[in-house]
Amino acid sequence: MKMPKDLEKLMIEQLRNELGSAYIYLGMSSAMESMSFMGISKWMRRQAKEEVEHGMKFYDYLISRGSKVELLPIDQAITDYKSPLNAFEVALHHEKSITGFIHKMYDLAVLLKDYESQHMLNWFIAEQIEEESQAQHFVDRLKFAGDNACAVLRIDKEANKVVS
Repeated sequence: MKMPKDLEKLMIEQLRNELGSAYIYLGMSSAMESMSFMGISKWMRRQAKEEVEHGMKFYDYLISRGSKVELLPIDQAITDYKSPLNAFEVALHHEKSITGFIHKMYDLAVLLKDYESQHMLNWFIAEQIEEESQAQHFVDRLKFAGDNACAVLRIDKEANKVVS
């Protein structure tokens, strides 16, 4: 069954958002690597890879519904952050905006009685709980660590072990 055009447009935007998220996380990885926070850099790279996978879920879903997928431009990523805390605060804010956009799509799918899209978007709603939770975890820990270099370095080491 063909997807309603309004929802198709939002999903194409979300494809761009997901691929843009990958670019954002890759920019953060670059910044963290330049500051020698190798664990956080690796965590950010894993996030970038996961975001590409999310984008491909939208791509594949759009194709499966008979859509012609338009690839929208992606903004240039920032590669300059003051600190790991700054990067994770930006990541948390970004993930919250992604959650809001997914909710907007879900609301439209409900309004249009597009049950297939509701089913697909349920996976993303659950995924965003994890995405926000992980970013919040790092924000909280880095705020607690403050200017304690040893604590920040420990968080960096632990970030490499966190599976996203």
